Amino acid sequence: MTDYIPMTREGYDRKKAELDRLEHDEMPKIAEKIAVARAEGDLKENAEYHAQREAQGMLQAKINKLRSDLARATIMDPAKTPKDQVAFGATVVVKDLDYGDEEEFTLVGAGDEDYDAGRYLITSPIGQGLLGRKIGEKVDIEVPKGTLRFEILAIRYEEV
Repeated sequence: MTDYIPMTREGYDRKKAELDRLEHDEMPKIAEKIAVARAEGDLKENAEYHAQREAQGMLQAKINKLRSDLARATIMDPAKTPKDQVAFGATVVVKDLDYGDEEEFTLVGAGDEDYDAGRYLITSPIGQGLLGRKIGEKVDIEVPKGTLRFEILAIRYEEV
């Protein structure tokens, strides 16, 4: 995967802190538990040893994913985005054309997403479907549940 991952400086710093915590706090704890379990004897029938090895593998996979995300990160500056169209950092107010209600989405980078709060990854289907659109445009967005139909009512950017 060579795609870049857009992030704010804060999102990048959060992911970096999480990586440091996993590498320097969690991984040594698991290594210590493995050593204790190994000292108990026969490894073939040692459930604690196998459980800790599995936990170590899952933690290593998470560390590898964070490293990959950070290596592909591109720090975005919302101040440099066009204000008349949907771009990174935009809060978009849309009207759902099927149900008539209004929804609000803020397009964010990795580390800043919170779907319950309406903060969607810019790389998500909704983020990609809204990207580059202007006020008044109607858009059909393919999502796993089907097609969402929106009209863009407003675009605003947080002042930093």
